[in-house]
Amino acid sequence: MVLTSHDQLGNTGQKTGFWLEEFATPYYVFKDAGADITLASPKGGQPPLDPKSDATDAQTEATLRFKQDTDAQAVLANTLTLASVAANDYDAVFYPGGHGPLWDLAEDADSIALIEAFYSAGKPTAAVCHAPGVLRHTKAADGSPLVQGKSVTGFANTEEEAVGLTSIVPFLVEDELKKNGGKYAKAANWQSYVTSDRNLITGQNPASSEAAAKAVLQQLATSQGVTL
Repeated sequence: MVLTSHDQLGNTGQKTGFWLEEFATPYYVFKDAGADITLASPKGGQPPLDPKSDATDAQTEATLRFKQDTDAQAVLANTLTLASVAANDYDAVFYPGGHGPLWDLAEDADSIALIEAFYSAGKPTAAVCHAPGVLRHTKAADGSPLVQGKSVTGFANTEEEAVGLTSIVPFLVEDELKKNGGKYAKAANWQSYVTSDRNLITGQNPASSEAAAKAVLQQLATSQGVTL
């Protein structure tokens, strides 16, 4: 699982980072299935948590479980540096969202190379909510945009507008996926929606994080014979 190291919400003076629900829910889907989970981020160490995702009204069963899980908290506090991990060592990769990835992971050369390596190897390559923005500069083996011609989703323009950050983010996830030739689709705001196109798995918003993680497990079981 790859998390952001970016904690500044543009020039607003507010904090951002990763979205707790989008980390905690997939983390426990994978953990409860028996997976070995490695966490990484560009800078390593403790990734910044978007404070809005820790608000009372943002809590879910998974986030509350995480708050009681000192082992998981310790793992999160000690993420590996992204440059130190290699796709060959893992069966799948999952990118939780939050606004942070739009600033660092979308432009990070190590992240781009990692995604391209996972995808070209046929391994599940998943991102949820704002994290499909990390596909912005990724390429397929033939040099075309990785998302070109593929069914994809991600945080919708209408959802960004609803949270009032359309003019703050460096780019809009929906627009960027479409610009790169992705066949973008979405559900209504805040409803779970996941697309799987070959081994590329994308989820629209926080509500999609569980379904996206389960899609990774299903693909591991069917395409690679990895049973968890």
